[in-house]
Amino acid sequence: MKRTQWNLTSAALTLLCMADLVFGAEGLIKTLEIGAPAPDFNLPGIDGRNHSLNDYAGAKLLLIVFTANHCKTAQAYENRLIQLVKDYRDNGVAVVAIAPNDPQAVSLSELVYSDLNDSFEEIKIRAQERGFNFPYLYDGDAQKVSLAYGPVSTPHVFIFDESRKLRYVGRIDNAEKISSVTQRDARNALDALLAGKPVPVERTKTFGCSIKWSEKRAAAKKELEAIAKEQVTLETTNLTAIKRLVRNDTPKLLLINVWASWCAPCLRELPELVTLNRMYRNGNFELVTICADGPERKDRALAILQERQVATRNYILEKEDYDALSAALDAEWPGGFPYTILVAPGGKILQRQMGEVDTMKLKKVIALYPGR
Repeated sequence: MKRTQWNLTSAALTLLCMADLVFGAEGLIKTLEIGAPAPDFNLPGIDGRNHSLNDYAGAKLLLIVFTANHCKTAQAYENRLIQLVKDYRDNGVAVVAIAPNDPQAVSLSELVYSDLNDSFEEIKIRAQERGFNFPYLYDGDAQKVSLAYGPVSTPHVFIFDESRKLRYVGRIDNAEKISSVTQRDARNALDALLAGKPVPVERTKTFGCSIKWSEKRAAAKKELEAIAKEQVTLETTNLTAIKRLVRNDTPKLLLINVWASWCAPCLRELPELVTLNRMYRNGNFELVTICADGPERKDRALAILQERQVATRNYILEKEDYDALSAALDAEWPGGFPYTILVAPGGKILQRQMGEVDTMKLKKVIALYPGR
C-alpha cells in the first residue's frame, strides 16, 4: 500500500503501524463491524478529566459520534446532537463526542467555513459557545481511538447496545439541511434498541468532511508552500476607484485594510490578515489592502507586502491625501492607522476597527455570514 512519506520518528512509526491495521488494501479506512465490541479509550475531555469506556457502563445504550469544529457538515449537526441528548438521556442513552482530527493536518483552505480549528483548546471553545450537553473528548494527537473505531468522515455515529456490541454505524440522518431530512437513522436505531427490537438499518453511508489523519500533514504543508509562491503586486489607484471598491458590487465580503509602511501595528497585523485571507478566500471573501503612503514610497511598500506574502489586491494612492482617502473610504474613520472595515455585498459596512483587528471576533463574523 502506498503511503505519504513521513519522517519516521518513533511516534510516527507507532501511528503508521496502527494505521496498517485499519486501512484496507486500497487505502480506505476500515470501520468497526456490526457486532464488534466497543474499543476502550482513555481520552482527555473538555471538562478537565480523562474519560474511559467504563465511565459509561451504567448507560443502556452508548452513542459515540466523531465530529469536528472546522467541518461545515459537522457544524450543521451540533444542535441536532444537543436535542438528541435531551430527548434520550432519561431513557438511559449516553452520548459522547470525540474529536479525531490532527489540527496540523487541517489545511488553511479547509477552515473556510469555521472560525476554529480542531485543537484541544479550540474544541473547548466550541463546546462552551454552542452549549454542548455531552462530553467532548480529544483524540487529535495519537488518534489511536479513532483508528480503532474507523470513522471516515465527520460526523460519524457508532451506537452500542447494553453489552457494548455495535448495533448501528453511519450517519445521524440523511440530509445536512434539517428541513430536508426524511430518514432519522440514528434515532431509528436508538428507538429500536430501547424497544428490544432489531435495528431496521444497521449501517449507512456517511457524508461530511474526511478525517484529518496525521499523515495528511504533508498535504497541509504543501499547500502553504504553494501559497507562499503566489505573486505579490501593488497597483496605483485613485479616489474614484476607492469609492467604487467600497460600494462592493461583488458577491464577496471585502475586508479592506488601510496601512502605512511606517506604522508598526500595521506591519504586525498584516500576517494575521494574510492568514484570514488564506482561510476564507475560497468562500466569497477577499482581503484588499490600501497603502496610505505617498507614491514615492511604492517600492518600499511593495517590499513589505512581498516579505509578508500579501498575495491579495493591494493598492497605493496616486497622491498622498489622508483626508480625501478617509472621505472616499468611510466617513466614520476618525483617522489613524491601521484601519479596517468589513464590507458586505452592496456596500454595507458590517464592522469597523481602528487599530489592530481582533482576529477571533472577525473570524466569527466572517464564518457566520449568510450566503458563504
